[in-house]
Amino acid sequence: MTTTRTTRLRRPLLAGTTAVAAMAVTAGFMAATPEQATAATGPRLSLIAATDSVTLTSWKEEPGVFLDLGTYLTAEGTPLELKVTRKSYKDPVVVTQTVYEGGKAKAKVLPRDTVKDFSGLPGFAEITVTDSTGKKVVSRTESFCPNNASGRVRPDAPATSKYPESCPTNPFTLGSVWGVEKGWAANTYSGAYTQPVKLAAGTYTAKVGVAKKYRDLFGIADKPATVRVTVQERSWEDGGGAAARQATGEHAGHGAGQQAPAAHAGHGPGHAPSPAQAGAPETSGAGPSYNVGHGPLKAAPPALPWALKRQEAARAEARAADTTGQTDGSRKAPALTPQAKRPTGTPSVPNVPKPDLRSLPAYGITISDGGQDVPGKDYLAFSANVWNAGPAQLVVDGFRSPGKPTMDAFQYFYDANGKQVGYTPTGTMEWDPRPGHVHWHFTDFASYRLLKADQKEAVRSGKEAFCLANTDAVDYTVKNANWHPFNTDLSTACGQENSISVREVLDVGSGDTYTQDLPGQSFDITDVPNGTYYIQVLANPAKRLKETNLDNNSALRKIVLGGTPGKRTVTVPAHDLVNAN
Repeated sequence: MTTTRTTRLRRPLLAGTTAVAAMAVTAGFMAATPEQATAATGPRLSLIAATDSVTLTSWKEEPGVFLDLGTYLTAEGTPLELKVTRKSYKDPVVVTQTVYEGGKAKAKVLPRDTVKDFSGLPGFAEITVTDSTGKKVVSRTESFCPNNASGRVRPDAPATSKYPESCPTNPFTLGSVWGVEKGWAANTYSGAYTQPVKLAAGTYTAKVGVAKKYRDLFGIADKPATVRVTVQERSWEDGGGAAARQATGEHAGHGAGQQAPAAHAGHGPGHAPSPAQAGAPETSGAGPSYNVGHGPLKAAPPALPWALKRQEAARAEARAADTTGQTDGSRKAPALTPQAKRPTGTPSVPNVPKPDLRSLPAYGITISDGGQDVPGKDYLAFSANVWNAGPAQLVVDGFRSPGKPTMDAFQYFYDANGKQVGYTPTGTMEWDPRPGHVHWHFTDFASYRLLKADQKEAVRSGKEAFCLANTDAVDYTVKNANWHPFNTDLSTACGQENSISVREVLDVGSGDTYTQDLPGQSFDITDVPNGTYYIQVLANPAKRLKETNLDNNSALRKIVLGGTPGKRTVTVPAHDLVNAN
Protein backbone atom coordinates (compact mmCIF):
# COMPACT_ATOMS: atom_id res chain seq x y z
CA MET A 1 0.00 0.00 0.00
CA THR A 2 1.40 3.40 -0.99
CA THR A 3 0.73 6.38 1.18
CA THR A 4 1.87 9.94 1.53
CA ARG A 5 -0.74 10.81 4.12
CA THR A 6 -2.47 8.75 6.77
CA THR A 7 -5.92 9.98 7.69
CA ARG A 8 -7.03 6.96 9.71
CA LEU A 9 -8.40 7.93 13.10
CA ARG A 10 -7.76 6.02 16.27
CA ARG A 11 -10.82 4.31 17.65
CA PRO A 12 -10.12 3.18 21.22
CA LEU A 13 -12.71 0.81 22.58
CA LEU A 14 -14.09 2.21 25.78
CA ALA A 15 -13.81 -0.21 28.67
CA GLY A 16 -13.91 -0.03 32.42
CA THR A 17 -15.19 -1.50 35.64
CA THR A 18 -18.12 0.73 36.51
CA ALA A 19 -20.84 -1.12 38.40
CA VAL A 20 -23.99 -1.71 36.38
CA ALA A 21 -26.38 -1.22 39.24
CA ALA A 22 -29.36 -1.05 36.93
CA MET A 23 -28.95 -4.73 36.13
CA ALA A 24 -28.95 -6.05 39.68
CA VAL A 25 -32.66 -6.74 39.39
CA THR A 26 -31.92 -9.45 36.85
CA ALA A 27 -29.94 -11.55 39.32
CA GLY A 28 -32.87 -13.64 40.49
CA PHE A 29 -33.62 -15.42 37.22
CA MET A 30 -29.95 -16.21 36.61
CA ALA A 31 -29.36 -18.27 39.75
CA ALA A 32 -28.44 -21.89 39.07
CA THR A 33 -29.16 -25.09 40.94
CA PRO A 34 -26.21 -27.08 42.34
CA GLU A 35 -26.90 -29.81 39.77
CA GLN A 36 -26.63 -27.34 36.90
CA ALA A 37 -23.44 -25.87 38.31
CA THR A 38 -21.86 -29.31 38.59
CA ALA A 39 -22.76 -30.30 35.05
CA ALA A 40 -21.61 -27.07 33.41
CA THR A 41 -18.22 -27.07 31.68
CA GLY A 42 -18.48 -23.43 30.67
CA PRO A 43 -20.30 -20.32 31.82
CA ARG A 44 -24.02 -19.75 31.43
CA LEU A 45 -24.28 -16.69 29.25
CA SER A 46 -27.32 -14.47 28.80
CA LEU A 47 -28.06 -11.31 26.86
CA ILE A 48 -30.00 -8.76 28.91
CA ALA A 49 -31.01 -5.12 28.64
CA ALA A 50 -30.26 -2.75 31.51
CA THR A 51 -33.43 -0.81 30.71
CA ASP A 52 -36.42 -1.13 28.42
CA SER A 53 -36.03 2.40 27.04
CA VAL A 54 -33.21 4.79 26.20
CA THR A 55 -32.98 8.33 24.87
CA LEU A 56 -30.29 9.01 22.28
CA THR A 57 -29.18 12.44 21.12
CA SER A 58 -28.52 13.45 17.55
CA TRP A 59 -26.35 16.57 17.49
CA LYS A 60 -26.88 18.93 14.59
CA GLU A 61 -23.14 19.65 14.45
CA GLU A 62 -22.28 15.92 14.25
CA PRO A 63 -25.26 14.21 12.62
CA GLY A 64 -25.83 10.57 13.39
CA VAL A 65 -26.77 8.50 16.41
CA PHE A 66 -24.60 5.89 18.10
CA LEU A 67 -26.70 2.84 18.97
CA ASP A 68 -25.79 2.92 22.64
CA LEU A 69 -28.67 0.67 23.77
CA GLY A 70 -27.55 -0.65 27.16
CA THR A 71 -27.43 -4.38 26.37
CA TYR A 72 -25.06 -6.64 28.28
CA LEU A 73 -23.76 -10.19 28.23
CA THR A 74 -23.86 -11.83 31.67
CA ALA A 75 -21.75 -14.79 32.84
CA GLU A 76 -22.87 -17.15 35.59
CA GLY A 77 -21.33 -20.26 37.16
CA THR A 78 -17.85 -19.64 35.77
CA PRO A 79 -16.28 -16.71 33.93
CA LEU A 80 -16.26 -16.38 30.17
CA GLU A 81 -12.51 -16.47 29.53
CA LEU A 82 -10.90 -16.40 26.09
CA LYS A 83 -7.20 -16.41 25.25
CA VAL A 84 -6.41 -14.98 21.83
CA THR A 85 -2.93 -15.59 20.44
CA ARG A 86 -0.71 -16.03 17.42
CA LYS A 87 2.61 -17.85 17.42
CA SER A 88 4.16 -15.31 15.06
CA TYR A 89 3.14 -12.81 12.42
CA LYS A 90 3.20 -15.67 9.92
CA ASP A 91 0.45 -17.46 11.84
CA PRO A 92 -3.27 -16.63 12.04
CA VAL A 93 -4.92 -15.44 15.23
CA VAL A 94 -6.49 -18.31 17.18
CA VAL A 95 -8.68 -18.40 20.28
CA THR A 96 -9.17 -20.88 23.13
CA GLN A 97 -11.82 -20.84 25.83
CA THR A 98 -11.12 -21.76 29.43
CA VAL A 99 -13.73 -24.28 30.56
CA TYR A 100 -13.96 -26.31 33.76
CA GLU A 101 -14.37 -30.05 34.14
CA GLY A 102 -14.40 -31.49 37.65
CA GLY A 103 -13.30 -28.12 38.94
CA LYS A 104 -10.15 -28.09 36.80
CA ALA A 105 -9.45 -25.55 34.08
CA LYS A 106 -9.14 -26.88 30.56
CA ALA A 107 -8.41 -25.12 27.25
CA LYS A 108 -11.05 -25.63 24.57
CA VAL A 109 -9.92 -24.65 21.07
CA LEU A 110 -12.58 -22.66 19.23
CA PRO A 111 -13.09 -22.75 15.45
CA ARG A 112 -10.41 -20.94 13.44
CA ASP A 113 -12.87 -18.46 11.97
CA THR A 114 -14.06 -17.29 15.39
CA VAL A 115 -11.78 -14.23 15.40
CA LYS A 116 -9.69 -12.37 12.86
CA ASP A 117 -7.77 -10.03 15.13
CA PHE A 118 -7.61 -8.86 18.75
CA SER A 119 -10.43 -6.30 18.73
CA GLY A 120 -13.24 -8.64 19.82
CA LEU A 121 -15.73 -11.21 18.56
CA PRO A 122 -16.78 -10.01 15.08
CA GLY A 123 -20.46 -9.86 14.18
CA PHE A 124 -21.51 -10.85 17.71
CA ALA A 125 -24.50 -8.53 18.19
CA GLU A 126 -27.28 -8.35 15.60
CA ILE A 127 -29.21 -5.07 15.74
CA THR A 128 -32.39 -4.06 13.97
CA VAL A 129 -34.26 -0.80 14.41
CA THR A 130 -37.83 -0.20 13.24
CA ASP A 131 -39.68 3.11 13.15
CA SER A 132 -43.14 3.85 14.54
CA THR A 133 -44.80 2.33 11.44
CA GLY A 134 -42.90 -0.95 11.79
CA LYS A 135 -40.56 -0.21 8.88
CA LYS A 136 -37.01 -1.54 9.35
CA VAL A 137 -34.63 1.44 9.15
CA VAL A 138 -31.41 -0.14 10.53
CA SER A 139 -29.96 -3.63 10.24
CA ARG A 140 -26.36 -4.20 11.30
CA THR A 141 -23.96 -6.35 13.27
CA GLU A 142 -21.34 -5.23 15.77
CA SER A 143 -18.27 -6.80 17.32
CA PHE A 144 -18.14 -7.52 21.04
CA CYS A 145 -15.16 -7.02 23.32
CA PRO A 146 -15.73 -9.10 26.50
CA ASN A 147 -13.42 -6.66 28.33
CA ASN A 148 -15.78 -3.81 27.57
CA ALA A 149 -17.44 -1.61 30.21
CA SER A 150 -18.75 -3.99 32.84
CA GLY A 151 -20.09 -4.36 36.35
CA ARG A 152 -21.55 -6.81 38.84
CA VAL A 153 -25.13 -8.03 38.50
CA ARG A 154 -25.43 -9.59 41.94
CA PRO A 155 -23.92 -8.75 45.35
CA ASP A 156 -22.13 -12.06 45.92
CA ALA A 157 -20.12 -11.74 42.69
CA PRO A 158 -16.37 -11.04 42.98
CA ALA A 159 -15.79 -7.43 44.01
CA THR A 160 -13.39 -6.83 41.11
CA SER A 161 -12.89 -8.40 37.72
CA LYS A 162 -9.55 -10.01 37.07
CA TYR A 163 -9.75 -9.36 33.32
CA PRO A 164 -8.13 -6.47 31.43
CA GLU A 165 -10.08 -3.33 30.60
CA SER A 166 -9.88 -3.29 26.80
CA CYS A 167 -9.25 -5.33 23.68
CA PRO A 168 -5.92 -4.44 22.03
CA THR A 169 -5.90 -3.00 18.54
CA ASN A 170 -2.18 -2.54 18.05
CA PRO A 171 -1.57 -4.23 14.67
CA PHE A 172 1.32 -6.21 16.14
CA THR A 173 -0.37 -7.52 19.28
CA LEU A 174 0.69 -11.11 20.01
CA GLY A 175 -1.59 -12.31 22.80
CA SER A 176 -4.68 -11.08 24.61
CA VAL A 177 -7.00 -12.27 27.38
CA TRP A 178 -10.72 -11.43 27.22
CA GLY A 179 -13.21 -12.20 29.93
CA VAL A 180 -16.51 -11.55 31.65
CA GLU A 181 -16.14 -12.34 35.35
CA LYS A 182 -18.76 -14.64 36.89
CA GLY A 183 -21.65 -12.65 38.26
CA TRP A 184 -20.67 -9.76 36.02
CA ALA A 185 -21.97 -8.34 32.75
CA ALA A 186 -20.12 -6.66 29.86
CA ASN A 187 -21.65 -4.05 27.59
CA THR A 188 -22.17 -5.40 24.06
CA TYR A 189 -21.97 -1.92 22.55
CA SER A 190 -18.88 -1.46 20.37
CA GLY A 191 -18.37 2.18 21.20
CA ALA A 192 -16.31 4.25 18.81
CA TYR A 193 -15.50 1.17 16.72
CA THR A 194 -18.97 1.56 15.21
CA GLN A 195 -20.36 4.12 12.82
CA PRO A 196 -23.35 6.28 13.76
CA VAL A 197 -26.66 5.80 11.98
CA LYS A 198 -28.94 8.49 10.62
CA LEU A 199 -32.19 8.56 12.55
CA ALA A 200 -34.57 11.47 12.57
CA ALA A 201 -36.03 12.66 15.85
CA GLY A 202 -38.79 10.31 16.91
CA THR A 203 -39.55 6.97 18.54
CA TYR A 204 -38.14 3.61 17.45
CA THR A 205 -37.91 0.00 18.57
CA ALA A 206 -34.48 -1.66 18.69
CA LYS A 207 -34.00 -5.40 18.88
CA VAL A 208 -30.58 -6.76 19.87
CA GLY A 209 -29.71 -10.44 19.60
CA VAL A 210 -26.66 -12.69 19.53
CA ALA A 211 -25.62 -14.14 16.16
CA LYS A 212 -26.41 -17.85 15.74
CA LYS A 213 -22.71 -18.65 15.35
CA TYR A 214 -22.07 -17.50 18.92
CA ARG A 215 -25.31 -18.86 20.35
CA ASP A 216 -24.27 -22.31 19.16
CA LEU A 217 -20.66 -21.84 20.27
CA PHE A 218 -21.39 -20.63 23.81
CA GLY A 219 -24.88 -22.04 24.44
CA ILE A 220 -26.65 -18.68 24.55
CA ALA A 221 -30.44 -18.73 24.33
CA ASP A 222 -32.10 -17.12 21.32
CA LYS A 223 -33.79 -14.37 23.32
CA PRO A 224 -33.19 -10.94 21.75
CA ALA A 225 -33.56 -7.88 23.95
CA THR A 226 -36.04 -5.20 22.93
CA VAL A 227 -35.43 -1.56 23.77
CA ARG A 228 -37.64 1.45 23.06
CA VAL A 229 -35.51 4.25 21.60
CA THR A 230 -36.31 7.95 21.63
CA VAL A 231 -34.10 10.10 19.39
CA GLN A 232 -33.92 13.77 20.22
CA GLU A 233 -32.13 16.38 18.13
CA ARG A 234 -30.08 19.02 19.90
CA SER A 235 -27.44 21.61 19.17
CA TRP A 236 -24.29 22.46 21.06
CA GLU A 237 -25.58 26.02 21.16
CA ASP A 238 -28.67 25.14 23.18
CA GLY A 239 -26.82 24.63 26.44
CA GLY A 240 -25.71 21.01 26.02
CA GLY A 241 -22.60 21.72 24.03
CA ALA A 242 -19.90 21.51 26.67
CA ALA A 243 -21.19 18.30 28.24
CA ALA A 244 -21.77 16.77 24.81
CA ARG A 245 -18.27 17.45 23.66
CA GLN A 246 -16.93 15.93 26.87
CA ALA A 247 -19.19 12.88 26.50
CA THR A 248 -18.24 12.29 22.89
CA GLY A 249 -14.55 12.41 23.59
CA GLU A 250 -13.19 15.91 23.12
CA HIS A 251 -10.17 14.82 25.14
CA ALA A 252 -6.82 15.70 23.67
CA GLY A 253 -3.85 13.50 24.37
CA HIS A 254 -3.71 9.95 25.59
CA GLY A 255 -7.20 8.45 25.48
CA ALA A 256 -10.75 8.38 26.68
CA GLY A 257 -11.60 9.97 29.96
CA GLN A 258 -8.64 12.25 30.57
CA GLN A 259 -7.46 15.70 29.62
CA ALA A 260 -3.98 16.00 28.23
CA PRO A 261 -1.60 18.53 29.76
CA ALA A 262 -1.51 21.72 27.79
CA ALA A 263 2.07 21.06 26.82
CA HIS A 264 0.97 17.93 24.98
CA ALA A 265 -1.42 19.73 22.70
CA GLY A 266 1.01 20.71 19.95
CA HIS A 267 3.34 19.06 17.49
CA GLY A 268 7.09 19.05 17.40
CA PRO A 269 9.09 21.50 15.32
CA GLY A 270 8.92 21.13 11.59
CA HIS A 271 8.36 17.55 10.71
CA ALA A 272 5.52 16.29 12.89
CA PRO A 273 2.48 15.53 10.69
CA SER A 274 -0.68 17.46 11.40
CA PRO A 275 -3.80 15.48 12.44
CA ALA A 276 -5.17 15.84 8.94
CA GLN A 277 -1.96 14.41 7.54
CA ALA A 278 -1.47 11.48 9.87
CA GLY A 279 -3.80 10.33 12.59
CA ALA A 280 -1.97 8.12 15.05
CA PRO A 281 -2.42 4.38 14.40
CA GLU A 282 -5.00 2.37 16.26
CA THR A 283 -3.76 1.27 19.66
CA SER A 284 -5.62 0.85 22.90
CA GLY A 285 -4.26 1.04 26.40
CA ALA A 286 -3.53 -1.73 28.83
CA GLY A 287 -5.14 0.01 31.75
CA PRO A 288 -8.16 2.07 32.70
CA SER A 289 -6.85 5.29 31.15
CA TYR A 290 -7.08 3.71 27.67
CA ASN A 291 -3.85 5.25 26.46
CA VAL A 292 -3.14 5.58 22.78
CA GLY A 293 0.60 5.90 23.05
CA HIS A 294 2.89 8.89 23.52
CA GLY A 295 1.68 11.58 21.19
CA PRO A 296 -0.40 14.76 21.09
CA LEU A 297 -3.07 13.66 18.61
CA LYS A 298 -6.64 13.31 19.84
CA ALA A 299 -8.25 9.94 20.29
CA ALA A 300 -11.38 9.22 18.30
CA PRO A 301 -14.56 10.17 20.20
CA PRO A 302 -15.48 7.37 22.62
CA ALA A 303 -19.27 7.18 22.79
CA LEU A 304 -20.02 6.23 26.38
CA PRO A 305 -22.11 3.16 27.25
CA TRP A 306 -25.57 3.82 28.58
CA ALA A 307 -24.68 2.84 32.13
CA LEU A 308 -22.03 5.58 32.31
CA LYS A 309 -23.82 8.48 30.67
CA ARG A 310 -25.72 9.55 33.76
CA GLN A 311 -22.42 10.13 35.54
CA GLU A 312 -20.82 12.13 32.73
CA ALA A 313 -22.13 15.57 33.69
CA ALA A 314 -20.78 15.17 37.22
CA ARG A 315 -17.48 13.91 35.87
CA ALA A 316 -17.17 16.89 33.53
CA GLU A 317 -17.46 19.20 36.52
CA ALA A 318 -15.00 17.12 38.52
CA ARG A 319 -12.42 17.29 35.75
CA ALA A 320 -12.14 21.03 36.29
CA ALA A 321 -10.74 20.26 39.75
CA ASP A 322 -8.37 17.48 38.68
CA THR A 323 -4.98 17.58 40.33
CA THR A 324 -1.73 15.74 39.73
CA GLY A 325 -2.46 12.02 39.71
CA GLN A 326 -6.19 12.44 39.09
CA THR A 327 -7.02 12.76 35.43
CA ASP A 328 -10.62 11.90 34.68
CA GLY A 329 -12.69 13.26 37.52
CA SER A 330 -13.64 9.82 38.83
CA ARG A 331 -10.54 7.89 39.79
CA LYS A 332 -6.96 8.24 40.90
CA ALA A 333 -4.36 7.39 38.29
CA PRO A 334 -1.61 6.20 40.62
CA ALA A 335 1.96 7.08 39.84
CA LEU A 336 4.70 4.72 40.94
CA THR A 337 6.85 6.01 43.78
CA PRO A 338 10.64 5.77 43.60
CA GLN A 339 12.77 4.79 46.54
CA ALA A 340 13.10 7.52 49.17
CA LYS A 341 16.82 7.86 48.46
CA ARG A 342 19.54 6.58 46.20
CA PRO A 343 20.45 2.91 46.63
CA THR A 344 23.44 2.20 48.85
CA GLY A 345 25.84 -0.68 49.11
CA THR A 346 27.66 -2.51 46.36
CA PRO A 347 25.78 -2.74 43.04
CA SER A 348 24.95 -6.30 42.06
CA VAL A 349 23.03 -8.19 39.39
CA PRO A 350 21.60 -11.22 41.22
CA ASN A 351 20.39 -14.43 39.63
CA VAL A 352 16.68 -13.57 39.72
CA PRO A 353 14.06 -13.15 36.98
CA LYS A 354 14.69 -10.19 34.70
CA PRO A 355 12.75 -8.39 31.97
CA ASP A 356 12.99 -9.34 28.31
CA LEU A 357 12.74 -6.27 26.08
CA ARG A 358 11.54 -6.82 22.53
CA SER A 359 10.65 -4.48 19.68
CA LEU A 360 7.56 -4.52 17.48
CA PRO A 361 7.92 -3.72 13.76
CA ALA A 362 7.32 -0.06 12.92
CA TYR A 363 3.83 0.96 11.82
CA GLY A 364 1.81 4.13 11.20
CA ILE A 365 4.38 4.93 8.51
CA THR A 366 3.85 8.11 6.51
CA ILE A 367 5.63 10.90 4.65
CA SER A 368 5.67 14.43 6.05
CA ASP A 369 7.21 17.62 4.73
CA GLY A 370 8.90 20.16 6.95
CA GLY A 371 5.95 22.54 7.01
CA GLN A 372 6.52 26.17 7.82
CA ASP A 373 9.25 25.55 10.39
CA VAL A 374 11.57 23.46 8.24
CA PRO A 375 10.64 24.14 4.60
CA GLY A 376 12.03 22.01 1.82
CA LYS A 377 12.46 18.89 3.92
CA ASP A 378 11.01 15.37 3.57
CA TYR A 379 10.56 13.17 6.62
CA LEU A 380 9.62 9.52 7.06
CA ALA A 381 7.50 9.35 10.23
CA PHE A 382 6.53 6.14 12.04
CA SER A 383 5.25 4.68 15.29
CA ALA A 384 7.31 2.30 17.39
CA ASN A 385 6.77 0.07 20.40
CA VAL A 386 9.17 -1.71 22.76
CA TRP A 387 7.54 -4.23 25.09
CA ASN A 388 8.47 -6.48 27.98
CA ALA A 389 8.02 -10.25 27.52
CA GLY A 390 9.06 -10.85 31.14
CA PRO A 391 9.09 -12.76 33.36
CA ALA A 392 9.98 -9.69 35.49
CA GLN A 393 9.17 -5.98 35.40
CA LEU A 394 11.67 -3.43 34.17
CA VAL A 395 11.99 -1.03 37.11
CA VAL A 396 14.16 2.08 36.74
CA ASP A 397 14.53 4.87 39.31
CA GLY A 398 16.05 8.25 38.57
CA PHE A 399 17.61 10.45 41.27
CA ARG A 400 18.58 14.08 40.78
CA SER A 401 21.44 15.80 42.55
CA PRO A 402 20.50 19.37 43.54
CA GLY A 403 21.18 21.80 40.73
CA LYS A 404 21.94 19.15 38.11
CA PRO A 405 19.93 18.96 34.86
CA THR A 406 19.96 15.15 34.68
CA MET A 407 19.12 12.25 36.96
CA ASP A 408 21.25 9.20 37.67
CA ALA A 409 19.31 6.05 36.73
CA PHE A 410 19.34 2.67 38.50
CA GLN A 411 17.75 -0.65 37.53
CA TYR A 412 16.31 -2.73 40.39
CA PHE A 413 16.02 -6.50 40.76
CA TYR A 414 13.52 -8.49 42.84
CA ASP A 415 13.19 -12.05 44.08
CA ALA A 416 10.10 -14.23 43.71
CA ASN A 417 8.56 -12.64 46.82
CA GLY A 418 8.90 -9.12 45.46
CA LYS A 419 11.81 -8.19 47.72
CA GLN A 420 14.49 -5.97 46.19
CA VAL A 421 17.72 -7.96 46.16
CA GLY A 422 20.00 -5.91 43.92
CA TYR A 423 20.51 -2.86 41.74
CA THR A 424 22.88 -1.53 39.13
CA PRO A 425 23.57 1.91 37.61
CA THR A 426 22.06 2.14 34.13
CA GLY A 427 22.72 5.55 32.63
CA THR A 428 20.76 8.75 33.09
CA MET A 429 17.40 10.46 32.75
CA GLU A 430 16.98 13.84 31.06
CA TRP A 431 14.17 16.39 30.90
CA ASP A 432 12.61 16.78 27.43
CA PRO A 433 10.79 20.14 27.10
CA ARG A 434 9.52 19.60 23.54
CA PRO A 435 5.78 19.67 22.84
CA GLY A 436 4.41 16.15 22.92
CA HIS A 437 7.00 15.13 25.52
CA VAL A 438 7.46 17.51 28.50
CA HIS A 439 8.64 14.80 30.90
CA TRP A 440 11.69 12.86 32.04
CA HIS A 441 13.20 10.44 29.55
CA PHE A 442 15.34 7.43 30.34
CA THR A 443 18.27 7.57 27.93
CA ASP A 444 19.42 4.74 25.65
CA PHE A 445 16.21 2.76 26.02
CA ALA A 446 15.80 2.28 22.26
CA SER A 447 17.08 3.60 18.95
CA TYR A 448 15.67 3.92 15.44
CA ARG A 449 17.66 3.38 12.27
CA LEU A 450 16.83 3.47 8.58
CA LEU A 451 18.76 0.63 6.94
CA LYS A 452 19.55 0.19 3.27
CA ALA A 453 18.47 -2.89 1.35
CA ASP A 454 21.74 -4.58 2.43
CA GLN A 455 20.75 -3.63 6.03
CA LYS A 456 23.62 -1.17 6.42
CA GLU A 457 22.72 2.04 8.22
CA ALA A 458 21.52 4.95 6.08
CA VAL A 459 20.01 7.32 8.67
CA ARG A 460 19.78 7.26 12.46
CA SER A 461 17.05 9.01 14.40
CA GLY A 462 18.20 11.41 17.06
CA LYS A 463 15.68 9.99 19.52
CA GLU A 464 17.11 7.49 21.98
CA ALA A 465 15.47 8.65 25.23
CA PHE A 466 12.02 7.58 26.41
CA CYS A 467 9.55 7.91 29.24
CA LEU A 468 8.43 4.39 30.09
CA ALA A 469 4.67 3.81 30.33
CA ASN A 470 2.43 0.80 29.78
CA THR A 471 0.45 2.17 26.84
CA ASP A 472 -0.32 -1.12 25.02
CA ALA A 473 -1.21 -4.68 25.94
CA VAL A 474 1.11 -6.60 23.60
CA ASP A 475 0.94 -10.12 25.02
CA TYR A 476 -1.02 -10.83 28.18
CA THR A 477 -0.51 -14.58 27.82
CA VAL A 478 3.21 -14.53 28.72
CA LYS A 479 4.36 -15.72 32.14
CA ASN A 480 3.71 -13.19 34.93
CA ALA A 481 1.82 -10.80 32.64
CA ASN A 482 0.14 -8.06 34.67
CA TRP A 483 -3.42 -7.52 33.38
CA HIS A 484 -3.80 -4.36 35.47
CA PRO A 485 -0.50 -2.46 35.24
CA PHE A 486 0.20 0.84 36.98
CA ASN A 487 1.64 3.93 35.27
CA THR A 488 -0.52 3.62 32.19
CA ASP A 489 -1.23 7.31 32.59
CA LEU A 490 1.39 9.55 31.01
CA SER A 491 0.55 12.47 33.28
CA THR A 492 1.82 10.48 36.27
CA ALA A 493 4.40 8.11 34.82
CA CYS A 494 7.12 10.53 33.75
CA GLY A 495 7.51 13.22 36.39
CA GLN A 496 7.49 17.01 36.40
CA GLU A 497 10.28 19.40 35.48
CA ASN A 498 11.03 20.06 39.16
CA SER A 499 10.94 16.38 40.18
CA ILE A 500 13.76 15.22 42.43
CA SER A 501 13.20 11.55 41.60
CA VAL A 502 11.16 9.44 39.18
CA ARG A 503 10.20 5.77 38.91
CA GLU A 504 9.50 4.38 35.42
CA VAL A 505 8.26 0.82 34.94
CA LEU A 506 7.55 -1.35 31.92
CA ASP A 507 5.35 -4.17 33.14
CA VAL A 508 5.28 -7.76 31.90
CA GLY A 509 3.11 -8.15 28.80
CA SER A 510 2.85 -4.42 28.13
CA GLY A 511 4.59 -2.20 25.62
CA ASP A 512 5.30 1.49 25.23
CA THR A 513 4.16 3.12 21.97
CA TYR A 514 5.58 6.35 20.60
CA THR A 515 3.35 7.58 17.79
CA GLN A 516 4.55 9.09 14.53
CA ASP A 517 3.36 12.58 15.43
CA LEU A 518 6.08 13.12 18.06
CA PRO A 519 9.38 14.96 17.64
CA GLY A 520 12.12 12.42 16.92
CA GLN A 521 9.77 9.76 15.51
CA SER A 522 11.06 10.29 12.00
CA PHE A 523 14.03 10.18 9.64
CA ASP A 524 15.15 13.08 7.47
CA ILE A 525 15.00 11.51 4.01
CA THR A 526 15.47 14.73 2.02
CA ASP A 527 18.73 13.44 0.51
CA VAL A 528 17.97 9.70 0.75
CA PRO A 529 17.62 8.10 -2.71
CA ASN A 530 14.49 6.20 -3.68
CA GLY A 531 14.64 2.46 -3.15
CA THR A 532 14.09 -0.34 -0.63
CA TYR A 533 14.88 0.26 3.04
CA TYR A 534 14.17 -1.16 6.49
CA ILE A 535 13.07 0.72 9.57
CA GLN A 536 14.86 -0.83 12.54
CA VAL A 537 13.47 -0.49 16.07
CA LEU A 538 16.20 -1.56 18.48
CA ALA A 539 15.59 -1.97 22.21
CA ASN A 540 18.38 -1.46 24.76
CA PRO A 541 20.96 -0.50 22.08
CA ALA A 542 23.83 0.12 24.52
CA LYS A 543 22.97 -3.06 26.48
CA ARG A 544 22.98 -1.09 29.71
CA LEU A 545 19.77 -2.72 30.92
CA LYS A 546 20.04 -6.25 32.27
CA GLU A 547 17.72 -8.69 30.48
CA THR A 548 17.04 -12.39 30.15
CA ASN A 549 17.84 -12.25 26.43
CA LEU A 550 19.72 -9.66 24.38
CA ASP A 551 19.30 -11.46 21.05
CA ASN A 552 15.66 -10.52 20.34
CA ASN A 553 15.84 -6.73 20.70
CA SER A 554 15.63 -5.76 17.02
CA ALA A 555 12.62 -5.59 14.69
CA LEU A 556 12.71 -4.62 11.00
CA ARG A 557 9.95 -3.25 8.78
CA LYS A 558 10.49 -3.14 5.02
CA ILE A 559 9.50 0.00 3.08
CA VAL A 560 10.03 1.36 -0.44
CA LEU A 561 10.68 5.10 -0.96
CA GLY A 562 9.64 6.79 -4.19
CA GLY A 563 8.42 10.09 -5.61
CA THR A 564 10.25 13.37 -6.06
CA PRO A 565 11.54 16.00 -3.58
CA GLY A 566 8.59 17.57 -1.81
CA LYS A 567 6.32 14.79 -3.08
CA ARG A 568 7.98 11.68 -1.70
CA THR A 569 5.95 8.48 -1.34
CA VAL A 570 6.34 5.39 0.79
CA THR A 571 5.08 1.90 0.00
CA VAL A 572 4.70 -0.38 3.02
CA PRO A 573 4.46 -4.08 2.15
CA ALA A 574 2.65 -6.43 4.51
CA HIS A 575 4.76 -7.83 7.33
CA ASP A 576 3.99 -11.52 6.91
CA LEU A 577 0.22 -11.68 7.61
CA VAL A 578 0.04 -8.18 9.11
CA ASN A 579 -1.01 -5.72 6.41
CA ALA A 580 -0.91 -2.44 8.33
CA ASN A 581 1.20 0.48 7.24
